[in-house]
Amino acid sequence: MKVILQETMDGVGHLGDLLDVRDGFARNFLLPRKKAVLANSRSIKAFEHVKRVAAEKAKKEKLEIEVHAKKVSAVTLTIEAQVGKDDKMFGSVTSKDLAEALAAQGFTIDRRKIQLAQPIKELGTVTVPIKMPREVIATVTVRVVKKQEQEAAAEA
Repeated sequence: MKVILQETMDGVGHLGDLLDVRDGFARNFLLPRKKAVLANSRSIKAFEHVKRVAAEKAKKEKLEIEVHAKKVSAVTLTIEAQVGKDDKMFGSVTSKDLAEALAAQGFTIDRRKIQLAQPIKELGTVTVPIKMPREVIATVTVRVVKKQEQEAAAEA
């Protein structure tokens, strides 16, 4: 019996595969559980149409995400960090800090999507990749600078 899979199944096939399976397997397992539909000319055409529509939608979505990624990549974050002698930082700059700085700029990005290998522990400029949906990667430039002392303002 020929069927079209409606979902990916381990050991059987992937979504949209046209398979020739045993009659009992199709009647007793695949069809009642809506894991497959009977493959006739009508269902094949309908599935191809759904696949085309989904591909077009995915293409539009990817373009929107790429535009958003370009906007995010244009941002340069400046993070002030407290430093001690010899410009040694107290603590570090983490992905949480970067997510908060991006939120202040108007970009809502989950901190788990910021691909920071290790926390930033030095002053300077670092390029950090951000994983976006549909395999799009945006890069943000992060400048870590010395925090201006509040004591200088208090004396004046």
